[in-house]
Amino acid sequence: MKFRCERDTLVEALGTAQRAVASRTGAPPVLFDVRITATSDGLELLGSDLEITNRVTAPADVERTGLAVMPKILGDVVRKLESGPVTIEVKDDEAIVSSGGFSTTLRLKAVDEYPRLQSSDGVGIKVNAQLFAGALRQVVKAASKDELRPPLTGVLFAAKPDGQGIRMVATDSYRLAMRDLAGVSILGDTTKVLVAAKGLAEVQRLAGDGEIEVVLGERDAVFRTKKAEVTVRLIEADFPNYEQLIPQGYPNRLVVEKGAFRDAVERVVVVGQGRDNANVKLQMSAAGGLDLSVTLQDVGTSSGHIDAKYEGADLTIAFNPQFLLEGIDAVDADEIALDSIDHLKPATLRGADDGDYMYLLMPVRTS
Repeated sequence: MKFRCERDTLVEALGTAQRAVASRTGAPPVLFDVRITATSDGLELLGSDLEITNRVTAPADVERTGLAVMPKILGDVVRKLESGPVTIEVKDDEAIVSSGGFSTTLRLKAVDEYPRLQSSDGVGIKVNAQLFAGALRQVVKAASKDELRPPLTGVLFAAKPDGQGIRMVATDSYRLAMRDLAGVSILGDTTKVLVAAKGLAEVQRLAGDGEIEVVLGERDAVFRTKKAEVTVRLIEADFPNYEQLIPQGYPNRLVVEKGAFRDAVERVVVVGQGRDNANVKLQMSAAGGLDLSVTLQDVGTSSGHIDAKYEGADLTIAFNPQFLLEGIDAVDADEIALDSIDHLKPATLRGADDGDYMYLLMPVRTS
């Protein structure tokens, strides 16, 4: 195999493929590498940890077709080269990477060690890429990263209650994000699927503009974007009954300008120095707007006040600052509504006009 490819093109393609390679100990060594196929049409680069697979194509001048499993360090080698064409030639169990007067030889693993990963040829449903990526941005962060709790590491795709679109839900048991997409139908005959959130984060990254084609299989979901094809495993587990976690009504509502709210939270959490116990207290009253504070006994106290509209009984409630900030960021509106019951029950963040997104957040106990 021998081909020439522009450095910047190859760096981008390798970066996309390498984001899906194995990162956990115990995985087969070959899954830490990238499989490159050179054909008369150009290059196909593939990275996979068997749960997520990134498949990307790149233009190249192919002198000899072939297939090779390249070590992950190839990305670093190519990135350090000067702009211009890069030549890669495979001889036996070595790859020679050259550009200008620079050359690196890399040892290769046997091609037959790499698992057989077939590309899906099915035709799927096309959805607006920006709309879909925006919805993923709002929900994916709420999924758990704890692999010991598989159902919580995924995003639930289910039909909306009115049947006119899909609902996306994720939770890590401390917060829950839910986004409705009206008029979008990707489920077909399936009522719901649970898709690994880690893979959906990659779909969000690669979405771009135009459309995303979604193909749902029995064991995985395939997302085709302009830049790549991402295959994400389906999680075979029951997602929690999230609907019972959402209160039916709230007696208290705070409406505050999003930018001012975010800035105020960021200012008071500085004293917390990133500690887990640096919770943000929100004191809400109809007469006084919104007061925020963070207190650490061995560091100090930071507090602030911003204008806000509040209806309900005076209430002090505290939240994990990271979760609160991520919820604020996820709301796509100029004004945010914080609905609450008391200092112990879940509260919700959403656009003041209610909209199609909701972020439910558990308060934390404070002394």
